[in-house]
Amino acid sequence: MWIGWVEFDVLLGDVHSLKEKRGIIRPLIADLSRRTEAAVAEVGEQELHRRTAIGMSVVGADAVHVRDVLDRAERMLAEQHPEVTLLSSRRGLHSSDD
Repeated sequence: MWIGWVEFDVLLGDVHSLKEKRGIIRPLIADLSRRTEAAVAEVGEQELHRRTAIGMSVVGADAVHVRDVLDRAERMLAEQHPEVTLLSSRRGLHSSDD
């Protein structure tokens, strides 16, 4: 079994309140989760208006599949969501044998 995770550091556009931030983040998380079938959540920077950290995790039978899902999510966030800017991403991949 392989476990992969990625944490995205994201800059939001013209956002002036936490309510506006939620209006952008909730649909974005739902889209990532639906299209990748992975667990996705806001994992940091909840108190800031224009920044957020989004975490995602995937469990799979082989490392290639897990990497593909993480790569696809990163491309989706960077290319298909113009309302946000992907600043960086950190990821990890672990085997259950580790």
